[in-house]
Amino acid sequence: MWMGISPCALYKRRSQAHSRNAPTESSIVAAMAHPYFATSTNGPELRTLGRSGLTVSVVGLGCNNLGRPKTATESLDGSQAVIDAALDAGITFFDVADMYGSTPGVSEEILGTTLGSRRNSVIVATKFGLPANGVNGPEFGARGSRRYIMNAVEASLRRLKTDYIDLYQFHTPDPLTPIEETLRALDDLIASGKVRYIGHSNQTGWQIADAEHTARALGSERFISAQNHYNLLDRRAELEVTPAAQAYGLGVLPYFPLANGLLTGKYTSSHAPADGRVTHTKPGLLDSAPWEALEKLDTFARERDLTMLDVAFSWLAAQPAVSSVIAGATRPDQIVQNAQAVRELSAEDVAYVDSLFPAPDKVALF
Repeated sequence: MWMGISPCALYKRRSQAHSRNAPTESSIVAAMAHPYFATSTNGPELRTLGRSGLTVSVVGLGCNNLGRPKTATESLDGSQAVIDAALDAGITFFDVADMYGSTPGVSEEILGTTLGSRRNSVIVATKFGLPANGVNGPEFGARGSRRYIMNAVEASLRRLKTDYIDLYQFHTPDPLTPIEETLRALDDLIASGKVRYIGHSNQTGWQIADAEHTARALGSERFISAQNHYNLLDRRAELEVTPAAQAYGLGVLPYFPLANGLLTGKYTSSHAPADGRVTHTKPGLLDSAPWEALEKLDTFARERDLTMLDVAFSWLAAQPAVSSVIAGATRPDQIVQNAQAVRELSAEDVAYVDSLFPAPDKVALF
C-alpha cells in the first residue's frame, strides 16, 4: 500500500548524534527516541543527515546540469528556472561541486547567483577533490592535501557568493595524501566557521571505516555523509558502503537514482526517445538493460497509480541510512515530479521490487 510518508513510520536512529565526546546514557536514550525523519512540510519530507543535526529534504537537487552544454540549463535563465522551481517545491538541499558546469566552477557560480538572499534558507553542499582545471589554483595531483583544500574552499565560497558551506564533501579518495591530513584540514575549516559539516563521496567501505577511526583517534570532526552511485539497477553500494554508513552513523546520498534514465519509463525494449541522452551517448546501456524486470516494475507502478520514477525514488528512500536522493533536472516540470516522488513503501512492496532487481552476492559467504 502506498501513501504519504509518516515521519516516524520507517525506522529510528540507532545511536547518538555525531559528537567528539563519548556518548552518555541520556544521549543514547534521547537519540533512540529521535527518528531520522525530522518533520514533514508541504514539499519533500525533511530528514537528518545521518546522526548529525543537519536537516535536508529527502529529495535534493543535483546541480551538475547547471550550465551544462546542450541542455535547457546551459543558460543562466534555464538554470534559474530550475532552481526557482526547486525552492517553490520545498527542496532545501542543493548539491553541487567545484568541477561541475561547461567549465569547472560554472555550476557553483550559477547556484550562488540565483540563490542570492535566499541562501540562508537552504542547505548548500559542494565538493572538492576531482580535477578542476586549475580554478582552485595549482593542484599538483594531491587534491586531499591541506594546501589544496584551503585554496579550494576559498574559491568555492567566492563562486557560491557565501561565507559558509553547509556540507563540504571530499569528492573522491586521494591516494597521495594521508587521510589524517585531509581530516585535520577539514576540522580547521569547521573551527573557522567556513564549513559547517563534512562528508565524502565515492569511498569504499574500508575507506569509510578508516576515516571514521582516524577521526576518533585524532579527536577531529567526523564525516557525516557518504554520497555514492546507488540505484535499483546498480546495488553494489550495499556490499560495503551502506553497511559501513549504518555502522558509523553516516547519511547515504545516492546519486544517479534513475540509472541514466532507464528508471524513468521513457525507455523500453522497443523504443528510445530520439532526444534521450542515453540514446546518443550510452547506447550500450540500452542493449544490456534488464527489460523484462523493467517492464514488470512499470506494471507494478501503474497498478498503484505511480510512475517508475516514483518507485525508484521511494525504494531508495526506504533503504536504511538514506537521507536524501540526489537527482538532477534540466526543466522545472522534472523538479515538480522529483519533489513529489517519495512515498511510503510497504515491506511486501520492497520485497517484490527487491526480487525484480536482486542485490549482488555478498563478499563473505556467511
